Amino acid sequence: MDNLFSIGEVSKYQNISKQTLIFYDKIGLFRPAYVDPKNGYRYYSSSQIDYLDTILIMKKIGFSLNEIKNHMQHYNIESSLTALKNQLTVIDRQIQELRLIRSRLTHRCAQMEDARLYTEKENSVVIEDTNAQYILLHEVEKPYTLQEISIATKKCFAESFQKDLPIFFQCGVIVPFRHIMERRYTEAVCAFLPIEKTNKVSNIRQLSAGKCVSIYHIGDYLSIGRSYEKILDYCRSNSLQIISDSYEFCINDYITTYDENEYITKIMFYVKTEEEQP
Repeated sequence: MDNLFSIGEVSKYQNISKQTLIFYDKIGLFRPAYVDPKNGYRYYSSSQIDYLDTILIMKKIGFSLNEIKNHMQHYNIESSLTALKNQLTVIDRQIQELRLIRSRLTHRCAQMEDARLYTEKENSVVIEDTNAQYILLHEVEKPYTLQEISIATKKCFAESFQKDLPIFFQCGVIVPFRHIMERRYTEAVCAFLPIEKTNKVSNIRQLSAGKCVSIYHIGDYLSIGRSYEKILDYCRSNSLQIISDSYEFCINDYITTYDENEYITKIMFYVKTEEEQP
């Protein structure tokens, strides 16, 4: 038709699918200038092409379709300037969030790369001075099976996502020392996520800086007892007094592999050397 563009032509010029144009019509965002009553074909005027440019640019900037629709019902330089400045604030917030996410991913990758070094010398016990850190806690309900541990871990993640908490993308559990001595190695009483210090929630615990003994367990979680036996033997042989429960940090788990034989769990106890003991 003269001076009108078919939906196919608009789709080609704007590099947008016909289905998207039909959807925009249905929601009242971008309706054709003319619809052929005989066959239902949609046609658009040349002025509408400019209008569509505005819609696509605003969508690229990050506005929702509903925001675009409301804005374009009646817009001028003042309303456009206000909308664009508001969107700058949104983008700045997104950039900040992405930077935080990137730093946490970098942290997780560095942990996994370090842990891979231990795969060639499995069950090597290490004494290290750890820095202070914070963890977000949720209690594990009795009887402390893997199912209850999984539920507690999911509660940690759900709370952190809901409240936008500054977590690291890692999980872990706390196993009481008495459980370890009773060989109840997999009966954790708390699940946790490493997190930056925050006042948004109260279920935060600080792990203080101190001397720790640690070992990387490689393999499925049910076999973790062999690594506990190794670290306990090491402490006895080197006159190290264990003064904390066990903190297990998942380095490689279901989030990063489907093969349980590739699981890597860092076991950590706070200890005192013989010189530090009374």
